[in-house]
Amino acid sequence: MKKTHALAMAISALSAGLLVSCVKPNDNQAANDKPQEVSKDNSAAAKTDTEAVKITPIEISADTKTTYLNHVADDLIIPAYAKSSQKSLKLHDLAKSYCGSAPITGEKLDELRAAWLELAQAWSAAEMVNFGPATDSMSNLYINYYPDERGLVHQGVADLIRANPNLTPDQLADESAVVQGVPGLEEALFANDTLDAGECAYVISASAALHQRLTAIEKNWQDNKTTLLAIDNVDNNQGLNKWFNSLLSMVETMKSNAIDQPLGLSSKAKGHLPAATAKQSREIISAKLAALNQAFSDPVFTAMLGANGESEVDNKLSTALADTTTLLAQLPEDIGAADKANQQQLLEDLTTITRVIKRELMPTLGVRVGFNSTDGD
Repeated sequence: MKKTHALAMAISALSAGLLVSCVKPNDNQAANDKPQEVSKDNSAAAKTDTEAVKITPIEISADTKTTYLNHVADDLIIPAYAKSSQKSLKLHDLAKSYCGSAPITGEKLDELRAAWLELAQAWSAAEMVNFGPATDSMSNLYINYYPDERGLVHQGVADLIRANPNLTPDQLADESAVVQGVPGLEEALFANDTLDAGECAYVISASAALHQRLTAIEKNWQDNKTTLLAIDNVDNNQGLNKWFNSLLSMVETMKSNAIDQPLGLSSKAKGHLPAATAKQSREIISAKLAALNQAFSDPVFTAMLGANGESEVDNKLSTALADTTTLLAQLPEDIGAADKANQQQLLEDLTTITRVIKRELMPTLGVRVGFNSTDGD
């Protein structure tokens, strides 16, 4: 299964249908003046939506922008990557401790699975950062190859373990993104009720490779936050554009790839729910919502809005996020087992969040909405 890194990334991106989020705002290009297309199902709502209302951007001083962007980097982005790195190391250490007595079953396997879920939740939150070192070289595909619409991960991991029962981290580094990262570890840990020696070797190697990748991303942000968030060039809102488009992308991508498409709510079902093998889709989506809640309820952010008398849009967004979080908490761990009415309500709640961010919050902040292939609110 060996491939060069360049070929592996090309094949991985092609297999994923290039479904990496396309929110990449052009910092030197004027906003697209064409109106957003509105689906037939949402046309009535769009007529009364604030998109039709002229919103005057608030005045935010350069010092305030600089303070806020430094805060975003230091207190939101870097800690998210640090937590993901720590959780990958926890899983790695646990696997090394237990795998000396393979096969592993029962409580030890449960502990490994619990550590994996913590890692998956941490990375799900870190996916709010849809720019920078995690995406520049498609490294995010090696961390989370999703959506895997062709079901490549399951068979790929099984084939790799069968061909390399004594897999090492160096050997894994030459493999495709399909067999690495969070989904690969999920397959090894949840596909069977016993972890044999070959699967143990894979978990040790995959968690080590993942830890190395996540640590490198964290360090890159620590060393280059000023450039990555354009903190020294706040006049044209480059950093704010990147950050808020990234948060918008998280909602839109989650709504489309993790809920609408796999559940077949608006068209024929395609792909699968996140953490489908582990049957933990609710926890993955909850982690993303928690990250959004943290970003939008952040005191530095709310103070920036409040100082300009813009509490209404903040309250509207907070209410929409709270309603969605409450609904999600009432669903089963595998949201595929929820009734269609609740699944549809979850989709509608996320659509509401998308509209408030895109049509009210971002214009209020003077932030341009970038192009996103999953756009369709």
